[in-house]
Amino acid sequence: MKLCVTGGGTGGHLMIAQALVEAAVADGHEVIFIGSRNGQDRKYFEKNSPFSHTYFLDTTGIVNQKGLGKLKALYKVFKAFLRARRVLKEHKIQATYSVGGFSAAPASFASLSLFIPLFIHEQNAVEGRLNRLLKPYAKSFISAYDPNSPIKGYPVKEIFYKTAHLREELRTIIFLGGSHGAKAINDLALSVAWKLKKRGIGIIHQAGEADYERVKAEYEKLDVEVELYAFTKELPELINRADMAVSRSGASTLWELTTNGCPALFVPYPYAAGDHQYYNAEFIVKNGMGWCEREGEGLKAKLLQIIKDPELKQKSEKLLAYAQKDVAYKMIKDVEAKIK
Repeated sequence: MKLCVTGGGTGGHLMIAQALVEAAVADGHEVIFIGSRNGQDRKYFEKNSPFSHTYFLDTTGIVNQKGLGKLKALYKVFKAFLRARRVLKEHKIQATYSVGGFSAAPASFASLSLFIPLFIHEQNAVEGRLNRLLKPYAKSFISAYDPNSPIKGYPVKEIFYKTAHLREELRTIIFLGGSHGAKAINDLALSVAWKLKKRGIGIIHQAGEADYERVKAEYEKLDVEVELYAFTKELPELINRADMAVSRSGASTLWELTTNGCPALFVPYPYAAGDHQYYNAEFIVKNGMGWCEREGEGLKAKLLQIIKDPELKQKSEKLLAYAQKDVAYKMIKDVEAKIK
């Protein structure tokens, strides 16, 4: 099978693309990638990529543009659409998998115009505008949050399955604000650091590069020992050593924690499009697998309340039961079955 994976812009979308290409190549398929010159697409796949060919088209997001900016963005998408059509024809693509994000538009529309089957993965609980528009035309629409999804679960790196384990006792908390950090989570960690020390609870903290020096200095003032990082690629190992997390609720991190069986207090990024981080976390809370609290005065009280009686075992058991293995592989098998 010759497959095109398209989409990206941000790390969450691109992690899905990575999982898909790895599963497809392992199954003997050829995969190309069509993304954008903007966003993080080139950073992920321009060099040492598992894709046989990569194409980065000149596109930008449309949703947040106004007036003339929106018209220019639409014109760029149209030009990229024509280019994507040529690429799909050249490679004799048999199916296209969209992982969402603005850079998915040209190849997705090009595929439909060429009657190439389109498959979609939606990473968030709130459907993106492009995915919502294309959903009626997709052969499969995969979402970990949708009860009607033909495949349940979320594709994450194999390491999170391999190291998954039950949490029963709160000995270590990991604070995660994402690669850029999150001041609200950093401040929360500092505000409870002394109480955690008194309880004998260890702290792992990814503070982000911009806030690292301030956070480091504050821990030193508090005389609290901490395993502190600005940015690290060792998150799977750090999450594996933690018994609980305090984290943003972007889809990738949320499902990595879920897959590994690590219960979390999610603090949604308040400016995420469509408030999708809140709804991602709400799904976890509704299923009794974790907690959620918005930024604000109640955040510290919520964390201290959880620490008193975290019910780690019950939540960790539910997380491990919900997470599914080989999701990307199942997505590729679904494509194979539907293009025959």
